[in-house]
Amino acid sequence: MSARLVFNILAVCGAASFAGVMLNIGLTLGPYWKGLAPAAFLDWFSANSHLIGRTIPFFVVPTVIGLAASLWIDWSDTGTRNLWLASLSCIAGIMAVTFAYHLPTNSVFASKTIALDEVGPTLNTWLWLHALRIALGLLSAMLGVAAIAR
Repeated sequence: MSARLVFNILAVCGAASFAGVMLNIGLTLGPYWKGLAPAAFLDWFSANSHLIGRTIPFFVVPTVIGLAASLWIDWSDTGTRNLWLASLSCIAGIMAVTFAYHLPTNSVFASKTIALDEVGPTLNTWLWLHALRIALGLLSAMLGVAAIAR
């Protein structure tokens, strides 16, 4: 198996797996969270959110390594390079949304420092932006497949 193939697999499977994990959070936990009373949601989030956060590096790290190496290997082919850049940009977009909104909001939820009447609207925004992250993860994987298929 060539290094190119290994890095391509990491890039595409990593992005697709990351999107799948986020999709599971959105489709499983999202409705559960929305069904809880605000105080119960904050209690749950405070007690359990670390279980979600600790799994994310297992998907992000291989994805970034695979994308960076695939980009480096295919740098001289403009068309393929642009697809890898676009795929990497999707992952960068996920990270930007995560660091700008989700992590600070998760901290507020976990510390229970949000007013109870703000929990519902804030959770709705969290889930909407989470859907954006899912879409970016899927797009990253699709762009990677297109890069490999060139």
